[in-house]
Amino acid sequence: MIERDSVQTGDATIEYEVRRDARRRKTVQIRVDGGAVRVAVPTITPVSELRDIVRRRAAWILDQIRNQEARANARPLFVSGEKLPYLGRSVGMIVSSGNAPTPTVRFDHWRFMVSVPGDLTGEERFDRTRDAFIEWYRERAAERLGAGIERWWPKLGRGERQRILIRNQRRRWGSCAADGTLRFNWRLVMLRPELAEYIVVHELAHLTVRNHSTNFWDLVEGVLPDVQLRRNQLREAGRCLPL
Repeated sequence: MIERDSVQTGDATIEYEVRRDARRRKTVQIRVDGGAVRVAVPTITPVSELRDIVRRRAAWILDQIRNQEARANARPLFVSGEKLPYLGRSVGMIVSSGNAPTPTVRFDHWRFMVSVPGDLTGEERFDRTRDAFIEWYRERAAERLGAGIERWWPKLGRGERQRILIRNQRRRWGSCAADGTLRFNWRLVMLRPELAEYIVVHELAHLTVRNHSTNFWDLVEGVLPDVQLRRNQLREAGRCLPL
């Protein structure tokens, strides 16, 4: 069950979600994801103590919120010299004016070669060029995540293989439906391969254990001993993606 609370610090009000976890013994973890403040605490932590902890961390929390809002508002212009991530690396783009009716994206020796119709301007230019990049990333995601499923299926697969779908999801990296359909966020190919691999393993493990119980994490850790490190790195990397 998720609790919601808030504290006042100076002129700012910090609203946050609280998740109580019986497995957590002493530590209190505070995360800021997409501007939302989430706090994980041991089950018995008093509300008053939790509020004091949030107040002590207020400066850090507000700084994280401001930084994430700034990143969210910074969008690419799709001009030569700009960079976008692919497989954890920053890839520069060379943009030229083309005669094709829609923008096109090619990947050539770790450069994005982008052709944009000269008559496209303003928001239409941004939207259609962004769509061309999303389609390019989506195709790469289908290839690489499909290969990841093939690699890990012998260890984690269950039953008949169902569909693998690539989706445009802002809040989730992946999901496993009750019928075994696997859905993945195309942005995974922006990240380092080992982080995308963790998501593949995570969702395949849900074919065996549907929840996030101790049994689930034991299963994941059994094949990925550094799972906690990858989870932490994924959380940080996901905050900085430009599309």
